Amino acid sequence: MEKSSYVYMMANTPYGTLYVGSTTNLVQRIWQHREGVIEGFTKLHGLKRLVWYEVHGEIMDAGLREKQIKLWKRDWKVNLIQEMNPEWRDLYEEIVR
Repeated sequence: MEKSSYVYMMANTPYGTLYVGSTTNLVQRIWQHREGVIEGFTKLHGLKRLVWYEVHGEIMDAGLREKQIKLWKRDWKVNLIQEMNPEWRDLYEEIVR
């Protein structure tokens, strides 16, 4: 059975500060961001809203996609979010169901 990996974006408000990351356990990783248990950029800027994610088969693929997106202009990232989540809802509740 293939394990899923994820690339995701967090925001503090709609159209606010953005963070791009990757993980093999999306629910746990987003919980960590929301609870502030990990020091760093997301805790410093209060990024608790999961606004976008995509699924990959291998963590290497997710990591490459993360690096690619991090090089993008902000507008491109916003457009990616808008395609999946035009209201900028917090998607965390949807992934924990």
